[in-house]
Amino acid sequence: MAEVPYVLVVEDDPFYSKIYKTKLAKEKIESQIVGNGNEAMKAAQILRPKLILLDLIMPGKDGFETLAELKADPNLKNVPVIVLSNLSQEEDIKRIMDLGAVEYLVKANVPIQDVIDRVKQNYITS
Repeated sequence: MAEVPYVLVVEDDPFYSKIYKTKLAKEKIESQIVGNGNEAMKAAQILRPKLILLDLIMPGKDGFETLAELKADPNLKNVPVIVLSNLSQEEDIKRIMDLGAVEYLVKANVPIQDVIDRVKQNYITS
């Protein structure tokens, strides 16, 4: 069985979840949507994604805690994580990058199609 590119999307907003799923599918990129950090950890451990798109503000375990936990897990620490959030404070961005994210994108400043294009071009190889 050929390996299918797989992206884990950690997003609690139904609008963003649906649009990421739809646009990734259009690019033939499989995705799994989860709504919080606890679900993200379970899904990542089972499904081993090629990339994780991570929101920061979520119920339960937030994106900061989730990223720290992902990077502490020897089986998941090398999975690239792009943080997508509307938090745009310099200290939040620095903290996320220090925790090991590969990119920090402010949702309000980056069109969703640009996010999908980055995913496809930089993290998912055909």
